[in-house]
Amino acid sequence: MTDSPGADTPDHRGRTGLHLAGRDLDRNPDVRIRDVELTSQGWHVLRRTTFDYRRRDGRWETQQRETYDRGNGAVVLPYDTERSRVLLTRQFRYPAYVNDHPDGMLIEAAAGLLDEQDPHTAIRRESAEELGVGLGPLTHVFDAYMSPGSVTERLHFFAAPYTPADRTGTGGGVEEEGEDIEVLELPFTEALAMTRDGRITDGKTIMLLQWAALYGPFARHNV
Repeated sequence: MTDSPGADTPDHRGRTGLHLAGRDLDRNPDVRIRDVELTSQGWHVLRRTTFDYRRRDGRWETQQRETYDRGNGAVVLPYDTERSRVLLTRQFRYPAYVNDHPDGMLIEAAAGLLDEQDPHTAIRRESAEELGVGLGPLTHVFDAYMSPGSVTERLHFFAAPYTPADRTGTGGGVEEEGEDIEVLELPFTEALAMTRDGRITDGKTIMLLQWAALYGPFARHNV
């Protein structure tokens, strides 16, 4: 791709070599990468990859897949067991709004992209920016691919204690990045009920709340 921004010449973020991602993958002997094309490079990158895949019956076939690369991220559920509370956020999500959500205002656990930081550092940054709270010791819950059919992102899940004394600010996110985030402190039982009645429809948040009820800080409450 001669003189293509993001490939041979820098794009608007100064990146080059975006067309090389995945070309050297060889961990799976049943997959052979043939070509990687950039189909769009905005803030994140959309690629079309052509590869040969050996089916279970031994036949090889050529397939194409588009992947959306937005980097990896982290998410956290701050909890206060003394008061049986959790901290969540509410913000407008256009992709949900355009896909039948009533108003696009989603209740979520605080999350963000790693942006070259390690997951622990990144989620403490996001907690300070979005929630205005300093987290206690982080518990790594699990990692998960949230939409592996098309999105490359791997999300690192955490939980951490907090108290009212850990407030560092009002939260709300970074206005210069278009964020306008409402901080919600909810009883854990109410937050969990919201996953059942449809008031919480965000996947990562449902996963963390259910973990907290089954195995985490609220498991002993048998909710």
